[in-house]
Amino acid sequence: MIIIGINAYHADASAAIFVDGKLIAAIEEERFTRIKHWAGFPVRSIEFCLKEVGVSIKDVDYFAIGRDPSAKILQKAYYLARHPLKNVKDFKKRLANNRQNDSIEKELSSLSGKPEKYFVDKIKNIEHHKSHIASAFFASPFESAACISIDGSGDFTTTMIGKGEENEIRIIASINFPHSLGFFYTAFTQLLGFTNYGDEYKVMGLAPYGEPRYVDQMHDVVKLRPGGMFSLNLVYFRKGFGGVVSYPGNIPMVVPLYGDMMIKKFGEPRKTDEPLSQYHKDLAASVQKMTELILFHILNTLFNETKDINICIAGGVAQNSVAMGKITTHTGFKNIYIPPAGHDAGIALGAALFVQHQIFKEPRQHMVSPYTGGSFSNEEICIFLDTKGIAYTQLSEFEINDTITDCIINGGVVGWFNGKAEFGPRALGGRSILADPRNKNARYIINNKIKRRESFRPFAPSVLKEFAKEYFDTDMDVPFMEKVYPVKKEKRSVIPAVTHVDGTARLHTVDKNISPEYYALIEAFRVKTGVPLLLNTSFNENEPIVNTPEEALACFLRTDMDMLAMQNILIKK
Repeated sequence: MIIIGINAYHADASAAIFVDGKLIAAIEEERFTRIKHWAGFPVRSIEFCLKEVGVSIKDVDYFAIGRDPSAKILQKAYYLARHPLKNVKDFKKRLANNRQNDSIEKELSSLSGKPEKYFVDKIKNIEHHKSHIASAFFASPFESAACISIDGSGDFTTTMIGKGEENEIRIIASINFPHSLGFFYTAFTQLLGFTNYGDEYKVMGLAPYGEPRYVDQMHDVVKLRPGGMFSLNLVYFRKGFGGVVSYPGNIPMVVPLYGDMMIKKFGEPRKTDEPLSQYHKDLAASVQKMTELILFHILNTLFNETKDINICIAGGVAQNSVAMGKITTHTGFKNIYIPPAGHDAGIALGAALFVQHQIFKEPRQHMVSPYTGGSFSNEEICIFLDTKGIAYTQLSEFEINDTITDCIINGGVVGWFNGKAEFGPRALGGRSILADPRNKNARYIINNKIKRRESFRPFAPSVLKEFAKEYFDTDMDVPFMEKVYPVKKEKRSVIPAVTHVDGTARLHTVDKNISPEYYALIEAFRVKTGVPLLLNTSFNENEPIVNTPEEALACFLRTDMDMLAMQNILIKK
């Protein structure tokens, strides 16, 4: 049985393909369009998945769509009756989006040449948050687990909790639009001057520079309710929420969510070019703290209800790695699984998993590898470089690792393009930029000369799995860089480039069996320095992570990287 999962007409459009229960490929459409969070129909992602398997679209048994327009139809109608769309423009946006979701058969017909009616019985619509939960639970190693999906909104739900057991996910409760922890975080993200879709991680990075002085005031913005529930005090937010997200040119855009009351109580919106004051930093710290309080309120109730020590988490809020790293110390849960694409790109994966396991009861397989994207051979890379007239050297694994680590030890920065690309927003040693974690100037060099981004944002360590406990206050495996933990106090001066201002780091543990080439490179660095980790950031410059040798070379040439390694091919400046 072949199943393709699709996230379409929603931010982070993507596709994934399973063959007889095994994940073969998964990728985000932005890797092809080169536009962050691209939100149309993922034609090239679907074509990539088919090519990886070596089949045509006619061979696919089912298409799992991570959205169900019929979900909570009565609640939607009631809300619209009470909050009618304010103008014709909002109505047209809503109508256009609904029509797009009704056009899946048309898109598949265009791809295949088959009539639209051929696909009617092959399409399975899976609710947004059920897809999120499936992406976590069915890919996890747990036979049973408590489950939560929490984000901005999808299919009129903002939070969904449940219990997974073997091949069944049972939904316990949900919170409806517009009462959203994602909207709460986004509104303050916008108020702090970070206005692009997906900028919430900047607030998370800024928060450690401040103190949570305004948490008491925020208890009036979000109300904790019995039974692990919460609600927004809507007087702080824009009225009606009609047309919150739009997709001009398939690029997601969010209107300002804050209202006049939020401005009155928390200050005027910061201008994009306005310096960050201590007040802004304290506000960011307060938003982060309040978010954690709400999350732990939900999770502790869920733990008490399920009595399960395992928790599976997905949705946009699952990308808040600071909060994720605190779950085992603030709740009763002991084991956590967060998929590599906890954000909306993971909808494609989860929808397919839901069909595969919940509907057809196929045996489950634990997802341990995030490497589901494209790859290129040495031969393909050499042919490309020859056509561009670029000088290069082809080396053995030992030689290339020896050369790269020498470069890094001497203060250099290296682009690393190896094996299959990662699925999700984190660079995990497939498409990475690497530097020396001991070099206190490395953050400045990369932020200003390569990434060209805000100076307050931290960088992550990739550490050999066996050595993680020597450097970090955790015994958790963190394969997808999904949690933040304290760096041991005695190690903070050893690895200053990856230690954030509050003494923490977003950890990535590297397993020899899953990432052998990346492991070997870090091991070569350890042998020379005694330090079993590297500074790792995504291979890009204000763009989606590079997907091809051409994109990797372009990024290398326009920035101040010193070397570019693509498979066994090395390029020096």
